[in-house]
Amino acid sequence: MGLFLSTFVNKVDKKGRVSIPAPFRSTLAEGRTNAPIDVVIYPSLTHQALDACPLSYLEKLSDALDNDALPAEYRDLIDTTVFGRSVQLTLDPEGRINLPDHLLDYAGITENISFVGVRKIFQLWDPAAFDTHEKATRDKARANNISLSTILAKANSLAKGA
Repeated sequence: MGLFLSTFVNKVDKKGRVSIPAPFRSTLAEGRTNAPIDVVIYPSLTHQALDACPLSYLEKLSDALDNDALPAEYRDLIDTTVFGRSVQLTLDPEGRINLPDHLLDYAGITENISFVGVRKIFQLWDPAAFDTHEKATRDKARANNISLSTILAKANSLAKGA
C-alpha cells in the first residue's frame, strides 16, 4: 500500500460532495484495475477530524484485532468507534464522495476540507482547526527537540535492542 502525503484544501458543495485530491485517489486505486474506488471514513479517535483509508487497511486492522493477546477492551473500543462509525464510500467518475452530515458535523467541516496525508491513512479537517493543530504540533516538536533524524536514531536504537 502506498503512502498518503501532503495537504490539500478542497471545497465542499451544498450537497456535501467533495473531490478527493488526485494523489490520494491514485493511492486508493493502487492494485485495482477498472474497479470502482472506495474509501472508508470514520471519526478520528484522537482529533476532531475524520480518518480515511482504503478498505484493505481496515481489513489488516480487523486481522490484528483477532489476536487473542490483545485485551478485549481494545477490540471493543475499535469495533465500536471505528468499525461501528465507518462509512464506505465509492468515488464517482469525477473523484468525488458525498460525506454524510454526521461526519461533517463531527469534524466541524462546512465549506472547505483540508485533506492531510498521514502515511497509511489520510485525515479530513476543518482547515482552521487543522492550522491550529499543525501549529501546536510544530511548537511541541520544537520544544522537545524532535526532528526526523532524532526519530530515525531512536527507531534504529529500539530495533537493535529488540
